[in-house]
Amino acid sequence: MEDINKNAGNFIFENIKKDISPDGIFHGKTVHTRFPPEPNGYLHIGHAKAICIDFGAAQKFNGLCNLRMDDTNPVKEDVEYINSIKEDVKWLGFDWDDRFYFASDYFDKMFEFACDLIDRNLAYVCELTPEQVKNNRGDASTPAVSPYRNRPKEESKDLFLRMKNGEFPDGAMTLRAKIDLNSGNFNMRDPVLYRINHASHHRTGNKWCIYPMYDYAHPIEDALEGITHSLCSLEFEDHRPLYNWVIQNINQNLIKSQPRQIEFARLNINYTVMSKRKLRKLVEENIVDGWDDPRLPTISGLRRRGYTPESIRNFCDKIGVSKTISTVEYNFLEHCLREDLNLRAKRVMCVLNPVKLIIANYPEDKTEYFEVENNPNNILDGTRKVSFSREIYIESDDFMINPVKKYFRLFPGNEVRLKSAYVIKCTDYKINNNILEIYAEYDPDSRGGNTLDGRKIKSTIHWVDSKTCVNATVNLYENLFLDENPESQENFIDNINKNSLKILENCKLEASLKNYKLGESYQFMRLGYFTPDLKNCTENNLVFNKSVSLKESFKIN
Repeated sequence: MEDINKNAGNFIFENIKKDISPDGIFHGKTVHTRFPPEPNGYLHIGHAKAICIDFGAAQKFNGLCNLRMDDTNPVKEDVEYINSIKEDVKWLGFDWDDRFYFASDYFDKMFEFACDLIDRNLAYVCELTPEQVKNNRGDASTPAVSPYRNRPKEESKDLFLRMKNGEFPDGAMTLRAKIDLNSGNFNMRDPVLYRINHASHHRTGNKWCIYPMYDYAHPIEDALEGITHSLCSLEFEDHRPLYNWVIQNINQNLIKSQPRQIEFARLNINYTVMSKRKLRKLVEENIVDGWDDPRLPTISGLRRRGYTPESIRNFCDKIGVSKTISTVEYNFLEHCLREDLNLRAKRVMCVLNPVKLIIANYPEDKTEYFEVENNPNNILDGTRKVSFSREIYIESDDFMINPVKKYFRLFPGNEVRLKSAYVIKCTDYKINNNILEIYAEYDPDSRGGNTLDGRKIKSTIHWVDSKTCVNATVNLYENLFLDENPESQENFIDNINKNSLKILENCKLEASLKNYKLGESYQFMRLGYFTPDLKNCTENNLVFNKSVSLKESFKIN
């Protein structure tokens, strides 16, 4: 596991500092980055790290950051994903102003550049199938082979135009760059620039039936937009020579910059998967409740679970940026949320597994109110009134008929303090048709929880008033996977934790939660942090999701 320390570094920022220094390659220029997701799924916590790096670099150096949809693969892309990406970036606290682009904005220019590469004998049309290309790649001591490499440029140009006009089926031909079949970097062994794909595009419709490959399109987009620093994950490190080759060999009069690509290690978290393919499988096979299921690492799922933008940004900041591939504990992500919610969440009393407690010596027709602080860590949150009457609900775990050793909560003959109310003593209990009722007497002189005679009360429990409480459904979550590293397993579905979601119905919440606010978190005293479910919670059907426990389970070195 990765050691987390509050002074985690960011080597990217150090590189940018050098680049804009008086001796740097971008001295006098505005730092310009971009966040370029492919709209083929919802963003996840790994993308949040990239967002914080891309937009964060622009903010730190008073620069600019574009949001760009790399929509070069029409088969998997959808407007739904585009809208969700924009929402997630905004929710995290970043803005692209008017710098919102699509790769498809540049399809005409990319085609023009490709034709120019052919004219200069730097690209050719190849008729090898993908399988044949794979079989002819060679190895470390054997160069790749392409029988079409020396095809006359006039012939390649004609075939490329016919590819564009739709004369050939999918997979029949590709346009390949003519670089070096003997290169030790296999990405440079005449990589494919264009493939045939007879699929309708969400923006361009049926105008195109050839589409640029990412490794060709991406550097062009960066160069045309004036990007100075192309920040990407480590798997693109071996693609950097190709990135530079494309920029150096397109028309220099039409581009705004010669961007520098810098790679960083992607984020891995245990007990979860972040492969879009695997996340899509979970969604499409209805194993989870959509892309925003609170058990998923998607940003929308984390938002629905109760994560705050601040907690996610703080998490990304604390883990730092490096080139070392490592795995972060999910518990540390929870630590960052707990740290944030401790300061902002209002405290309320809720009972998840209720049993009724009747205070026999309390007047039946009486109701009184206690002034309770909303958050001891934030005096500005003020106080609220909580009602109290003869019948209340307590947690079933707070009562035992035959207490075990060192059990100090309620049992026959024992006294406990009701949070902010009175001291009570259990006098009896009854079980009718498997329904438990507890009987107690209160000490009228102990209002607020203090005894006049100074006797020690070893336990304080929470409660809700049966007269005014509201019913709710509460969802409790555990890790979606049993194995610590499901990402490495092709049959990852077999590792699903069948107990990852527990639904509790007929929970009892204090009356103040009738006025819940979507997107706001609450600390259910002694139980954890909870938030109204963004998808299912309504005024007439309260549904809360558990965000994180109160107990700290991660130690910072």
